[in-house]
Amino acid sequence: MATRRRMLLKVIILGDSGVGKTSLMNQYVNRKFSNQYKATIGADFLTKEVHFEDRLFTLQIWDTAGQERFQSLGVAFYRGADCCVLVHDVNVMKSFENLNNWREEFLIQASPSDPENFPFVVLGNKIDVDGGNSRVVSEKKAKAWCAAKGNIPYFETSAKEGFNVDAAFQCIAKNALKNEPEEEIYLPDTIDVAGGGRQQTSTGCEC
Repeated sequence: MATRRRMLLKVIILGDSGVGKTSLMNQYVNRKFSNQYKATIGADFLTKEVHFEDRLFTLQIWDTAGQERFQSLGVAFYRGADCCVLVHDVNVMKSFENLNNWREEFLIQASPSDPENFPFVVLGNKIDVDGGNSRVVSEKKAKAWCAAKGNIPYFETSAKEGFNVDAAFQCIAKNALKNEPEEEIYLPDTIDVAGGGRQQTSTGCEC
Protein backbone atom coordinates (compact mmCIF):
# COMPACT_ATOMS: atom_id res chain seq x y z
CA MET A 1 0.00 0.00 0.00
CA ALA A 2 1.41 3.37 -0.97
CA THR A 3 2.26 5.61 1.93
CA ARG A 4 -0.05 8.62 2.26
CA ARG A 5 2.30 10.36 4.64
CA ARG A 6 3.37 13.80 3.49
CA MET A 7 6.87 14.93 3.98
CA LEU A 8 7.35 17.80 6.40
CA LEU A 9 10.08 20.25 5.47
CA LYS A 10 11.20 22.52 8.29
CA VAL A 11 12.46 25.96 7.34
CA ILE A 12 13.87 28.53 9.77
CA ILE A 13 13.90 32.26 8.99
CA LEU A 14 16.64 34.25 10.74
CA GLY A 15 17.75 37.86 10.67
CA ASP A 16 17.77 41.09 12.66
CA SER A 17 14.64 42.47 14.20
CA GLY A 18 12.57 44.48 11.71
CA VAL A 19 14.01 43.10 8.47
CA GLY A 20 10.63 41.67 7.48
CA LYS A 21 10.82 37.98 8.44
CA THR A 22 7.20 37.76 9.59
CA SER A 23 5.99 39.82 6.63
CA LEU A 24 7.77 37.53 4.16
CA MET A 25 6.24 34.48 5.77
CA ASN A 26 2.75 36.01 5.83
CA GLN A 27 3.01 37.20 2.26
CA TYR A 28 4.02 33.74 1.08
CA VAL A 29 1.52 31.72 3.13
CA ASN A 30 -1.46 34.09 3.42
CA ARG A 31 -0.86 36.65 0.64
CA LYS A 32 -1.17 39.37 3.27
CA PHE A 33 0.97 42.31 4.34
CA SER A 34 0.50 44.57 7.34
CA ASN A 35 2.13 47.97 7.80
CA GLN A 36 1.86 47.58 11.55
CA TYR A 37 5.07 46.23 12.98
CA LYS A 38 4.72 43.75 15.79
CA ALA A 39 7.86 42.09 17.11
CA THR A 40 7.78 38.30 17.20
CA ILE A 41 8.04 36.97 20.72
CA GLY A 42 10.01 33.74 20.79
CA ALA A 43 8.99 31.91 17.64
CA ASP A 44 5.95 31.23 15.55
CA PHE A 45 5.33 29.05 12.53
CA LEU A 46 3.00 28.74 9.58
CA THR A 47 2.57 25.81 7.23
CA LYS A 48 1.93 25.71 3.52
CA GLU A 49 1.40 22.79 1.21
CA VAL A 50 3.78 22.75 -1.71
CA HIS A 51 3.63 20.70 -4.91
CA PHE A 52 7.00 19.79 -6.28
CA GLU A 53 7.88 17.12 -8.83
CA ASP A 54 4.35 15.65 -8.63
CA ARG A 55 4.56 15.24 -4.89
CA LEU A 56 2.93 17.08 -2.02
CA PHE A 57 4.98 18.49 0.84
CA THR A 58 4.16 20.49 3.91
CA LEU A 59 6.51 23.39 4.37
CA GLN A 60 6.71 24.36 8.04
CA ILE A 61 8.15 27.88 8.20
CA TRP A 62 9.51 29.03 11.54
CA ASP A 63 9.74 32.74 12.16
CA THR A 64 12.07 33.53 15.05
CA ALA A 65 12.54 36.67 17.10
CA GLY A 66 15.38 38.88 15.95
CA GLN A 67 15.97 40.43 19.36
CA GLU A 68 19.03 39.17 21.14
CA ARG A 69 17.11 38.60 24.38
CA PHE A 70 15.08 35.88 22.71
CA GLN A 71 17.97 34.16 21.01
CA SER A 72 18.42 31.69 23.85
CA LEU A 73 15.07 30.21 22.80
CA GLY A 74 16.63 29.26 19.51
CA VAL A 75 18.10 25.84 20.18
CA ALA A 76 14.85 23.86 20.14
CA PHE A 77 13.54 25.68 17.08
CA TYR A 78 16.71 25.24 15.05
CA ARG A 79 16.94 21.48 15.51
CA GLY A 80 15.78 19.37 12.61
CA ALA A 81 15.72 22.24 10.13
CA ASP A 82 15.99 21.33 6.45
CA CYS A 83 16.85 24.84 5.24
CA CYS A 84 17.75 28.16 6.84
CA VAL A 85 16.72 31.50 5.36
CA LEU A 86 18.86 34.53 6.24
CA VAL A 87 17.09 37.86 5.77
CA HIS A 88 18.50 41.38 5.71
CA ASP A 89 17.00 44.77 4.94
CA VAL A 90 18.76 46.25 1.88
CA ASN A 91 18.34 49.68 3.50
CA VAL A 92 20.13 48.77 6.74
CA MET A 93 23.81 47.86 6.45
CA LYS A 94 23.99 46.46 10.00
CA SER A 95 21.34 43.84 9.17
CA PHE A 96 23.50 42.68 6.27
CA GLU A 97 26.68 42.65 8.36
CA ASN A 98 24.91 40.49 10.94
CA LEU A 99 24.08 37.75 8.44
CA ASN A 100 27.31 36.01 9.27
CA ASN A 101 26.45 35.98 12.99
CA TRP A 102 23.03 34.49 12.25
CA ARG A 103 24.58 31.85 9.99
CA GLU A 104 27.19 30.89 12.59
CA GLU A 105 24.59 30.89 15.36
CA PHE A 106 22.38 28.57 13.34
CA LEU A 107 25.20 26.11 12.59
CA ILE A 108 26.19 26.00 16.26
CA GLN A 109 22.65 25.58 17.59
CA ALA A 110 21.23 23.28 14.92
CA SER A 111 24.47 21.31 14.57
CA PRO A 112 23.51 19.79 11.19
CA SER A 113 25.31 16.58 10.22
CA ASP A 114 26.96 18.23 7.19
CA PRO A 115 27.45 21.93 8.04
CA GLU A 116 29.56 22.58 4.93
CA ASN A 117 26.69 21.67 2.64
CA PHE A 118 23.71 22.69 4.71
CA PRO A 119 21.28 24.70 2.51
CA PHE A 120 20.95 28.40 3.22
CA VAL A 121 19.04 30.96 1.12
CA VAL A 122 19.63 34.72 1.52
CA LEU A 123 16.88 37.30 0.99
CA GLY A 124 17.55 41.02 0.59
CA ASN A 125 14.16 42.42 1.62
CA LYS A 126 12.43 45.83 1.44
CA ILE A 127 13.68 46.72 -2.04
CA ASP A 128 10.46 48.76 -2.48
CA VAL A 129 11.33 51.32 0.23
CA ASP A 130 11.72 54.86 -1.11
CA GLY A 131 11.69 53.54 -4.67
CA GLY A 132 15.04 51.87 -3.98
CA ASN A 133 16.77 55.20 -3.31
CA SER A 134 17.60 54.51 0.31
CA ARG A 135 19.23 51.13 -0.18
CA VAL A 136 22.76 50.76 1.14
CA VAL A 137 23.41 47.08 0.42
CA SER A 138 23.93 46.57 -3.30
CA GLU A 139 22.90 43.39 -5.06
CA LYS A 140 26.53 42.94 -6.08
CA LYS A 141 27.73 43.11 -2.46
CA ALA A 142 25.11 40.63 -1.27
CA LYS A 143 25.84 38.22 -4.11
CA ALA A 144 29.59 38.42 -3.40
CA TRP A 145 28.94 37.46 0.25
CA CYS A 146 26.74 34.55 -0.86
CA ALA A 147 29.37 33.36 -3.35
CA ALA A 148 32.04 33.42 -0.64
CA LYS A 149 29.85 31.26 1.62
CA GLY A 150 29.53 28.45 -0.89
CA ASN A 151 27.25 29.95 -3.55
CA ILE A 152 24.18 30.51 -1.40
CA PRO A 153 21.13 31.36 -3.56
CA TYR A 154 20.22 35.07 -3.27
CA PHE A 155 16.88 36.78 -3.89
CA GLU A 156 15.85 40.42 -3.66
CA THR A 157 12.34 40.67 -2.28
CA SER A 158 9.57 43.02 -1.26
CA ALA A 159 7.25 41.43 1.28
CA LYS A 160 5.02 44.50 0.96
CA GLU A 161 4.52 44.18 -2.79
CA GLY A 162 4.94 40.40 -2.91
CA PHE A 163 7.85 40.79 -5.31
CA ASN A 164 9.98 37.65 -5.77
CA VAL A 165 8.55 36.08 -2.60
CA ASP A 166 7.12 33.00 -4.32
CA ALA A 167 10.28 32.44 -6.36
CA ALA A 168 12.39 32.68 -3.21
CA PHE A 169 10.26 30.17 -1.31
CA GLN A 170 10.21 27.77 -4.26
CA CYS A 171 14.00 27.75 -4.10
CA ILE A 172 13.84 27.34 -0.32
CA ALA A 173 11.49 24.34 -0.63
CA LYS A 174 13.66 22.78 -3.33
CA ASN A 175 16.80 23.13 -1.21
CA ALA A 176 15.04 21.86 1.91
CA LEU A 177 13.94 18.82 -0.06
CA LYS A 178 17.48 18.12 -1.24
CA ASN A 179 18.64 18.19 2.36
CA GLU A 180 15.94 15.81 3.61
CA PRO A 181 17.41 12.29 3.71
CA GLU A 182 15.75 9.77 1.39
CA GLU A 183 14.67 7.44 4.18
CA GLU A 184 12.50 10.19 5.67
CA ILE A 185 10.24 10.00 2.64
CA TYR A 186 9.58 6.33 3.06
CA LEU A 187 8.60 6.10 6.68
CA PRO A 188 9.20 2.72 8.29
CA ASP A 189 6.10 0.64 7.75
CA THR A 190 8.28 -2.42 7.20
CA ILE A 191 8.56 -3.18 10.91
CA ASP A 192 7.63 -6.71 11.82
CA VAL A 193 4.77 -6.11 14.25
CA ALA A 194 3.62 -9.68 14.76
CA GLY A 195 6.99 -10.79 16.07
CA GLY A 196 6.99 -13.86 13.83
CA GLY A 197 5.19 -12.72 10.72
CA ARG A 198 6.87 -12.79 7.36
CA GLN A 199 10.52 -12.70 8.18
CA GLN A 200 13.02 -12.62 5.36
CA THR A 201 13.76 -16.21 4.53
CA SER A 202 17.41 -17.05 4.74
CA THR A 203 19.04 -19.57 2.47
CA GLY A 204 20.27 -21.61 5.41
CA CYS A 205 18.16 -23.85 7.60
CA GLU A 206 15.74 -22.33 10.09
CA CYS A 207 17.03 -23.05 13.54
